[in-house]
Amino acid sequence: MPTSATGTSATRAAPARRRARGFTLIEILVVVAIIAVVSVGVILSVSLTGRDRELEKESDRFLALFNYAREQAELQTREYGVLFDDSGYEFLSYDNRRQIWRSISEDDALSARKLPDGLDLRLTVEARPVVLKRPADAKDKTPQVMIFSNGDLTTFEAILERDGGMRSITVAEDDSGDVIERPMVEVKKP
Repeated sequence: MPTSATGTSATRAAPARRRARGFTLIEILVVVAIIAVVSVGVILSVSLTGRDRELEKESDRFLALFNYAREQAELQTREYGVLFDDSGYEFLSYDNRRQIWRSISEDDALSARKLPDGLDLRLTVEARPVVLKRPADAKDKTPQVMIFSNGDLTTFEAILERDGGMRSITVAEDDSGDVIERPMVEVKKP
């Protein structure tokens, strides 16, 4: 074999063919399986931590509607109220001309609401528990919680709960007069 002045071979050997290598189907499937197992673990850990999205959603809805009704009472200089029963709640307005409480038909946001299955409601007005069971034929629509046209309210605590109180969120008036949501409380069974 002839050598050059530098001492290397003068003839060039044919370059070895290197095969371009990608991922095999088995390797891709293993990675997808690992991602699936990790995803399931994350989903289960979030759902087992006690978060109850339906309870939180209903509590947020009630708080938003209550604050909306309070704003409407101040803007319209009308008295509003909330009538609770064992399955939901309804916002009412006071009709000065007829001297009665009536359902609000002109604003769909304040229509009667039913709680989702599995959620219960407890109400305390001025530090006294209120019985929410009403007769089916009850015609009296006097609300338990008043929202006055000047923005004042009846002192109340509405507790939305699941599993007989195992998980609950409280919506109440704080010391400054704002209606707030207290975080979810979860009672552990012994």
